[in-house]
Amino acid sequence: MTFTDIAERRQLRRKLSFWRVVAFLLLAAAIIGLGLLFSGDQGGKARPHVAHVDVTGMIVDDTELVERLDQIAANDSVKALIVSINSPGGTTYGGEMIHKALRRVAAKKPVVSDIRTLAASAGYMIASAGDHIVAGETSITGSIGVIFQYPQIKPLLDKIGVSLEEIKSAPLKAEPSPFHTPPEAAKTAIQAMVDDSFAWFVDLVAERRKISRADALRLADGRVFTGRQAVGEKLVDELGGVKEIRAYLETRKVSADLPVVDWKPKPSGTNYFLGSLAADVADRLGLGWLTKAAAIKNMSEDKLLLDGLVSVWHFDGK
Repeated sequence: MTFTDIAERRQLRRKLSFWRVVAFLLLAAAIIGLGLLFSGDQGGKARPHVAHVDVTGMIVDDTELVERLDQIAANDSVKALIVSINSPGGTTYGGEMIHKALRRVAAKKPVVSDIRTLAASAGYMIASAGDHIVAGETSITGSIGVIFQYPQIKPLLDKIGVSLEEIKSAPLKAEPSPFHTPPEAAKTAIQAMVDDSFAWFVDLVAERRKISRADALRLADGRVFTGRQAVGEKLVDELGGVKEIRAYLETRKVSADLPVVDWKPKPSGTNYFLGSLAADVADRLGLGWLTKAAAIKNMSEDKLLLDGLVSVWHFDGK
């Protein structure tokens, strides 16, 4: 190899190093620019606005949502909150925690509950936290009540010749069991627990809807109502949608000119800045479904099963 060849190679390496540095700087500038474009104002959250939150699907103990609602309560740029609900209910505890978080928001700014297709059981519990409840004429709501369900597989075990023996510290330990018919004492204890939670739910409805406990108890027989029926029973304040919600907020001195900003869950499983940026870019390009699909793999078993007391409405499977 000649001296000239060596010199040319060194010169080529210098050029490659230079362009690598340039490419890195351009990439860094692009990331910073996109960050300023999509995240500089936190999606409009730094300016006066009306916050919007969705509560959908099965309601569980949702720490992230509760924390998000507390952030809304503490953010002076938020002048009101609209919570859109489309849920058949879920755990009583999950509904209780979200209800209380919404009341903390309502202590500082107006909260409107927007009942969409369905807000039953724990879904209605959450709706009742709003200062004003708006529903569609054919929305489904109500189903005020509590249920405790457990499987019974003893008949199946008897057929296949399998039994489970147990030794326990007290008769009511681990009752009801799916492996034998529960004793009457266990049924009585569980019924007392259900009755106590039910009484709490009824009192909550009576207090929030400003109706007598007797009326709340009459409506809490587990039935569901259309939006039109619910207005007549004072479970809902008004029929309508966005127009009616904004009209109500104007009566609370919240300007109709304020934009409505979605407060969505923060992306998880990636670096916060890049994760948020990627989610914002995907949303603006109409590819938001990609981030939702990716979140499916993070679903854990505790989100698929409901333990404890449940306030949920569903069709009878018989």
